[in-house]
Amino acid sequence: MQTNIKIGLVEDQDLVRQGFKSLILGWKDMNVIFESEDGHSVPRKLTGLKELPNILLVDLQLPNKGDLIYSGAHLTMQLQQEFPQIRILILSVQDDPVTIEKGAHGFLSKSCSPSELEHAIRSIHAHGSYINEQTLRALQGRLSHGKATPTPKDDELTSREIEVLRLICQQLTAEEIGEKLFISAKTVNGHRNNLLQKTGSRNITGLVMYAVKKSLVEVN
Repeated sequence: MQTNIKIGLVEDQDLVRQGFKSLILGWKDMNVIFESEDGHSVPRKLTGLKELPNILLVDLQLPNKGDLIYSGAHLTMQLQQEFPQIRILILSVQDDPVTIEKGAHGFLSKSCSPSELEHAIRSIHAHGSYINEQTLRALQGRLSHGKATPTPKDDELTSREIEVLRLICQQLTAEEIGEKLFISAKTVNGHRNNLLQKTGSRNITGLVMYAVKKSLVEVN
């Protein structure tokens, strides 16, 4: 039996939000359980829920909190502290995935196709992240201009860890990586944990950022 993926929508334009909701409800095993027209009230609203969404779809451009700017990037950083179990997919008209560096688990342009949106949601739910080629190129452009990135804490990565890291960047599961490298999924998870520790990354997107910075993955 498939697992129900619980979705939350944070979008100030009602028509757009209802459009996303209608689309998502048409996909098997997904349900929208949370909606908000701004970002600054989301943490308070989530605190009152009996059941949290697995994934929040968050608009990058959100209404201010009074005189203070409160964007999707601000919400991402706050949720990382207060609700780290919730994964965040940023949707924006801008081609600048800065929120990946703030802790978001994925980034998509609002011009993406419905099929890519569905794929991104399922990938984040199953693997913890969704990084497409467009995002990789944008990250490469940002990180190549001196942007901060995690640095190794221990020895340099082993050749096996680099192999695992490259396959992680291809959005493969531990089981799929294990099949390719002829090792167990448990061993893959061990390598992944070592990678997180060595690179100082908090999650899979951090590993992808590290791989891009170190030119360990090719971006077409």
